[in-house]
Amino acid sequence: MQLLKPSYRPAALAALLLALISAPAQAQSQAEFQSCLARLQPAARQAGVDSANFIRFTQGVQADFSLLEKLNYQPEFKLPIWDYLSGLVDEERVTDGLAGLSRHAEVLQKVQAQYGVDPATVVAVWGVESNYGRITGKYPLVQALGTLSCFGRRQSYFQGEFYAALRILQRGDIAPERLNGSWAGAFGHTQFMPATYERLAVDFDGDGRRDLVDNSADALASTANFLRKGGWKSGSALGF
Repeated sequence: MQLLKPSYRPAALAALLLALISAPAQAQSQAEFQSCLARLQPAARQAGVDSANFIRFTQGVQADFSLLEKLNYQPEFKLPIWDYLSGLVDEERVTDGLAGLSRHAEVLQKVQAQYGVDPATVVAVWGVESNYGRITGKYPLVQALGTLSCFGRRQSYFQGEFYAALRILQRGDIAPERLNGSWAGAFGHTQFMPATYERLAVDFDGDGRRDLVDNSADALASTANFLRKGGWKSGSALGF
């Protein structure tokens, strides 16, 4: 076997050491995660998630430790405001918003009549939150919220959202494979947290399910309801 050139040995050694050190640590952490889930099960039951469903929805789930880095970095708090906004609002997004206003005009008029929030505002929120449903998040919520319930800061807050996500699945409003969202647990067209969903999501089309993932009518109406409950005032420059 040809030996590595001397100049490459430190890098190779460092990589090997990192692999040897991190693998057992991660395995231990996964074991800690499973222990944490077991500790959370009684609290979940008190929060309305029966034990059979808790086991069903968490079986085989492993912690995603990459989320802990994201927990301490949020671009809206790190970037200058204009740099942050320029990444959210550009000519293409405005053009797509105008198209959305036209395409969903009938639903948006009904939403305005019921909740008192104008179509442009609802669509603007839609555009900022998910680029009109194109970018809703790739993280399975049970995994993400389970991880944040057990590790990192604000565990108590994330545990409440974790239980809410499990209740959503238990009710059957959204299929487990469709309940994906941001690393912090927001999901759907306008990025509701699970507990906010439970309080404010609406079944606007009357199909018996409050579906903010695959039903734009429910998502737009729920967004208007969110704004109304938050004190929205039509005609005000900022809405509040």
